[in-house]
Amino acid sequence: MLQDIFISLTTLALLGLLMLPRVRGARAWHATVTPLASIIGSGFLVLGPILSHSYGQYAPMMMLFLCLAAYAFGAAIRFNIANIAVRPNRSAPERRTEYFASWALSLAYCISVAYYLNLFGAFAVKMTPLNSPAMAKAVTSAVLLLILAVGWLRGFSAMEKMEQVAVSLKLAIIGGLLAGLSAYFFHQADQSQLTFAAPSQTGWTGMALAFGLIITVQGFETSRYLGDEYKPEMRIRSMRYAQWLATAIYMAYVILLTYAFDAKTVPLTETAIVDMMKIVSVILPALLIVAALSAQFSAAIADTSGAGGLVEELSGGRVSPRMAYLMLVLIGLGLTWFSNVFQIISFASKAFAYYYALQCGIASVGAFREAKAPVRGAAFALFGILAVAVLFFGQPVEGTASSAAG
Repeated sequence: MLQDIFISLTTLALLGLLMLPRVRGARAWHATVTPLASIIGSGFLVLGPILSHSYGQYAPMMMLFLCLAAYAFGAAIRFNIANIAVRPNRSAPERRTEYFASWALSLAYCISVAYYLNLFGAFAVKMTPLNSPAMAKAVTSAVLLLILAVGWLRGFSAMEKMEQVAVSLKLAIIGGLLAGLSAYFFHQADQSQLTFAAPSQTGWTGMALAFGLIITVQGFETSRYLGDEYKPEMRIRSMRYAQWLATAIYMAYVILLTYAFDAKTVPLTETAIVDMMKIVSVILPALLIVAALSAQFSAAIADTSGAGGLVEELSGGRVSPRMAYLMLVLIGLGLTWFSNVFQIISFASKAFAYYYALQCGIASVGAFREAKAPVRGAAFALFGILAVAVLFFGQPVEGTASSAAG
């Protein structure tokens, strides 16, 4: 009971703080919200159980690797933001590479929407009598069709205004989750019951699995496309702030979860975190369902809108946003019924890795030829090689996804 009160008060206090006009109106925070919402969106809830199941006591090290890899890719994109601001007249090869990178990003958005909404479907039916793979897929399909109808008939401007409220709610619930986990962790430590499990994935297999999880720390690149609202310096800062804060949250979460629980006592599904948190608190499972639904829906709306705008721009207006929404929904329905969530995570990681590889290539060329910074150019080239490795070698998690195909 005391722990439930502690979690509730922490959540409400954080929500109140984040909803203060002074906080909501702060320009730096407003710019940081968009990339932060993407980074610690749906990936936050699935990543902890995946890492603790797969890497045991070494899960925090793998979490750190993922965050460092994401920061490396972010460094290349931040360089491109600054370089374009100083040298807007770019070479033809750079413009062509940027063109292909934008198409890669639009495809990545299509896959990530399927990922978000498959998680939405799984969490939506999790604590109901209708909890089954078929019902999870049916809910996902219905939401995809709803998004198509809204985008086709009215656009997403009204829904996009909900983003900051959804992000504040999600961050507050994550704060409550960390508070509950901390209390449980220290209780386990006091009873000498912390867990140091052996990894089930090691060597190259373990690394290939990590490559397939890049999407769970993806989202920082959205700062790259806030040019109509913020100057380059603010976009660069917003990405750094978002990645620093997300890394701190992820590391605390994975450390607490890994050593406080024997993850192998709970089947690895996309909603495993709900089953694990039943041990910690009566109210946490319900709060996590609320966080998951708000996070997935708002992220899906943002990426659907982004994909539509990108496709219209890249096609020179030949493909309207409405047609882009239709293509996105068709891709989403196909992935929903013929793949499981863990496979979609791997597909999305590969799509974003292709985008990051191209951005690293642009940054490397810019550093060598324009900024005259060969060390940075070589570093960006290495980051690009890492992204290519993710693209070719990333493997999906072998879990028992509740919405698995078949």
